Amino acid sequence: MKRRMKAILAMSVLLTLTIALSACSGDKAGETPSGDPSADESSITIGIPQDLEESLDPHMAVAAGTKEILFNIYEGLVKPDKDGNMVPAVASSYTVEEGGKTYTFTLRDGILFHDGTQVTVEDIKYSIERCADTSGEGTLLVPAFSNIESVEIVDEKTVSIHLKEASTDFLSELTVAIIPKHNEDPAGNAIGTGPYRYVSRSIQENIVLTRFDDYWGTPANIKDITLRIIADGDMIVTNLKSGSVDMFCRISTDQANELAGTDFEIYEGTMNLVQAMYLNNSFEPFQDIRVRQALCYAVSPQEILDLGFDGKGTIIGSSMFPAFGKYYLPELSDLYGKDIEKAKELLSEAGYGDGFSFTITVPSNYQQHIDTAQIIVEQLKEINVDATINLVEWGTWVEEAYTGRNFEATVVGVDASTLTAGALLERFRSDSSKNFINFSNEAYDAAYAGAQASTDDKEQTAYYQECERILAEQAANVYIQDMACLVALNKKYGGYEFYPLYVQDFASLYIR
Repeated sequence: MKRRMKAILAMSVLLTLTIALSACSGDKAGETPSGDPSADESSITIGIPQDLEESLDPHMAVAAGTKEILFNIYEGLVKPDKDGNMVPAVASSYTVEEGGKTYTFTLRDGILFHDGTQVTVEDIKYSIERCADTSGEGTLLVPAFSNIESVEIVDEKTVSIHLKEASTDFLSELTVAIIPKHNEDPAGNAIGTGPYRYVSRSIQENIVLTRFDDYWGTPANIKDITLRIIADGDMIVTNLKSGSVDMFCRISTDQANELAGTDFEIYEGTMNLVQAMYLNNSFEPFQDIRVRQALCYAVSPQEILDLGFDGKGTIIGSSMFPAFGKYYLPELSDLYGKDIEKAKELLSEAGYGDGFSFTITVPSNYQQHIDTAQIIVEQLKEINVDATINLVEWGTWVEEAYTGRNFEATVVGVDASTLTAGALLERFRSDSSKNFINFSNEAYDAAYAGAQASTDDKEQTAYYQECERILAEQAANVYIQDMACLVALNKKYGGYEFYPLYVQDFASLYIR
């Protein structure tokens, strides 16, 4: 990739790096499991681009790369299937009453935690209240849980969650992990109900999981999983070809081409994320909408797809991607066509006729975002804007850019924790703790509040779409694409499935 990009763009000295709050999901181009999944002493080594967060507490997880692994260890009252439907998990069934103000769940019979203890309604109440901070003395871990009025244990099998205001989206928030109330160290001792249980970890080296044989549902096919950390993107293909790694998700098109004719099958889907150059709206040049719009006119997403991704990917124009169906507005991708003269005119009006300089901070462990940032740097030279890439380690990016908001611009992919429009759009509310770009717009806040308060599907959809239009028209960020997701899997394995959310379902894998 780097060699081709240098030839096409005549780049001088470029940096090499990437990041992602990104996802690997979408439509699958692989095959349906048909092999024999019966081998008990089976194993697989899966490469991942970054270590898990220091804490294994599922309620504290921030990074998408951590959450996608914990998906195999923990479960909520419900969980998503590969089609994005919310299906019962820790609960065997549920009802929604009072127009969406009361959600009642029946605990699944005989379901066990990984330590062999029975899951109880007390564990459910504890887990929900822990994330909702109903006492007012802790931390609200799930923003949507601020709507919870109370969690009621009806009997030894039944729990009701009462909301302050009716919500038709609330069910999808209940994928939050149910953990044992008796676990005094959830940060270091991961105990869930999922198809795999946590065994051990070696920091910056690997994480080991093993099949939970007392799992309530369909058991996993492969017994042992080793997640090997490969932070250097240049070593991914080497590790795959050598046999030290059997699978790697989110490889680049060049890496996929290098694996042609080998023992690996390439599965292709979509990442289901919003890749953009995210702009810190409090940084002086970016406080001016004309400057932000100028960048949108100067950056060509199609060129990025053609030069960096072999044309693969879907151009998007706001913080929404196609998997969200009715909420997604494809026409917003045409709002800013490449127009260098218009961009220069806007910069001149804003007082930056001679251009300006800024830094794109990018974490160094996802090649797709590195390549995107490199192309953007070249495109912005056409309007006399000098962008410099600052490569940082993933932990540094999370701490300084995402949490500390100490950045000017960054190229990342933002995913949705649940398949609801609110999950993507909530982070741009003026008062949201997740609003790492410091976007502030009264009309946006009003539209988002309207969506949250509405129980009419058509009205709510219209409000969410208005949020998307405002983000696009205000050029809150330079929107680029929902990237294609390429997965390399050794042909001796099968069963990889894409999800419309950021998860990796290891239980579906099997040995042929």
